[in-house]
Amino acid sequence: MNVWARAMERVDALIDSLLRWDEQTLQTISEHPGLKRMSTLLISATYMGDGYLWGGLALGLILFGRPIDRSYVILGVGTMIASIAIFRMFKTLFARPRPILVVSPLRSKFLDNYSFPSGHATTSFALAWVISVCYPHILIQVAIYLAAITISLSRVYMREHYPLDVICGALLGTFTAIYLLPLLQRVVF
Repeated sequence: MNVWARAMERVDALIDSLLRWDEQTLQTISEHPGLKRMSTLLISATYMGDGYLWGGLALGLILFGRPIDRSYVILGVGTMIASIAIFRMFKTLFARPRPILVVSPLRSKFLDNYSFPSGHATTSFALAWVISVCYPHILIQVAIYLAAITISLSRVYMREHYPLDVICGALLGTFTAIYLLPLLQRVVF
């Protein structure tokens, strides 16, 4: 067997191992007794991650904020649009099926068919980055990242995503914001 074939076997074994971990971790998180006690919070976080949290923050800043806050909203909207376009492209490219869903029929109507990467995690972490840069106060940064983490965890808890979907979505959103924010700041300011 040549070197290339052995390398491909190792890559295949690594991917199989990673996917087994993903399935086992999904099961562990979705059935964890400690998380079941937080079920109301996690279900609420999933719905808030549909855009209500971010839209509410933006609306509050537009209505009650300073002129600079309105400029920050523009940065956030630009980053969110780019994040959505990027995660949609990746979902189409990878076409990873979602875990077997155990959700209400109403909730399932709002879900697309693909799982990788998590759109909730992508947009939440992209906006968390923007907010933490625009408002460099430790309490704001901790609160916004706790919100992003809770929204992302809720996606696995509700079995709408695998853990790797959420981890990669968080990384994708963060990197998108890191690279896009300086460009948007030049345009807005």
